[in-house]
Amino acid sequence: MFVAHFDVDAFYASVEIRDNPALRGKPLAVAGASRRAVVLTASYEARPFGVRSALPLYRALEQCPQLVVVPPRMAVYKEVSRDIFAIFAARGHPVEGLSLDEAFVACGDATFDEACELARAIRADVLAATQLTVSAGVANAKMVAKIASDSCKPDGLLCIAPGDEAAFLAPLSAGRLWGIGPKTQARLEAAGIATIGDLASLDDGSLRELFGSWSAHVKALARGIDMRAVEPDRETKSISSEETFEYDVRDEGRLVAVLREQARDLARALAREDLSAQTVGVKIKRADFTILGRQTHLAEPIRDARRIFRAALHCLRRAGLRGEPVRLLGLRVASFVPGEPKQSGLFDPQQDAPPAPLS
Repeated sequence: MFVAHFDVDAFYASVEIRDNPALRGKPLAVAGASRRAVVLTASYEARPFGVRSALPLYRALEQCPQLVVVPPRMAVYKEVSRDIFAIFAARGHPVEGLSLDEAFVACGDATFDEACELARAIRADVLAATQLTVSAGVANAKMVAKIASDSCKPDGLLCIAPGDEAAFLAPLSAGRLWGIGPKTQARLEAAGIATIGDLASLDDGSLRELFGSWSAHVKALARGIDMRAVEPDRETKSISSEETFEYDVRDEGRLVAVLREQARDLARALAREDLSAQTVGVKIKRADFTILGRQTHLAEPIRDARRIFRAALHCLRRAGLRGEPVRLLGLRVASFVPGEPKQSGLFDPQQDAPPAPLS
C-alpha cells in the first residue's frame, strides 16, 4: 500500500508572500518581536544566508542584514491549514496530520502510477485553492515518502518505486534517518558511518554495538522498510500555551497574570474541541535554561478558565520558585474526556473562593 507525504513549502512565509506580493523575491522571516524571538519560517530566498526555523532572530539579522521580518498571524495560518486538510481528505483517503502544513495521505489500493497521480492532483488542488505550493513524496513506506518530499522541495513531487527504496536512501546522510539526532549522527561519523547506505551494509553485530535493542529497527529503516500505517484522526494528547519573556521575570504577580491569560486560552481551545481535562500542568524554564515541571490530576474534569487557573496556581506554588528568574512559563491541559464537565453545586467553596497567594 502506497502513502503520500505532503508538506507546504515555507508555509508561514508563503502565506505572507501570497497576501503581500511586495514581499515576493525578498529574504523573509516570520518571527515575533521579542528580544528572544526565533525564526518560525524563512522564505527560500533567506535560506542561502543560513536563516532557518528556530534560529534566534538576532542571529538571522546578523547573517542576513537585508532580511525582512513580519510578525506571525497564527489565526490566518490555521484557517489556511483547515482549507488544505479539507483538500487532503476530499477524495476519501485516510489523512494523518503531523502539523498545520504537513500530513500523510494513504493511497488505498492504488497502483504506484495511480498513487503518483493522486499526489499530483492533490498538489494541483491546493495550489488552485490557496495559491500555495506543496511538495510531495510517494512510496510504500512512510519514512521514505517523507524523505522524498523533503528531497524535492520546493514545489516538487518525487515518487519512489517499489524496490528502489534502499538505492534512494543509500547516498543520503545517516542523519536523515528517523530517530538519528545530531549526537547519534556525530557518533556514527566518528565510527566512519556517514550515509544511510553505510548503515544498511553493517552486519548485525556491529549494529547491535551501535544501537543495542534498536538495531533491527534501524536496519529495516536503512533499507526503506517501514510498516507503520497512516493513522487518521490522531487523538489530541494535550493542549498547551507558552510564553517566553523578553526579560527574565521574578515578579510572582506577573507570572500569575500570564497563567490567568493562558488559562483563558486553553479554556477556549477545550471548548472548540468539545473536551474537558483532568490534568493541568505548568512548565517553567529558568534563566539557566533548566526546566521545571509540576502537574496535578483533578478528581473531576474541568473546562472553564477559572478552574484551570486555580489548578495552575497550585502547580506554580509547588514549584517553589522563591523569586528565581523565569525565562519561560507554560500551561498545559491533558487527560481529556469528551463533552462538558458536570456542573458543580451553586455554592462550591473550591470554585468560589479567591485564589491563595503564592508562597
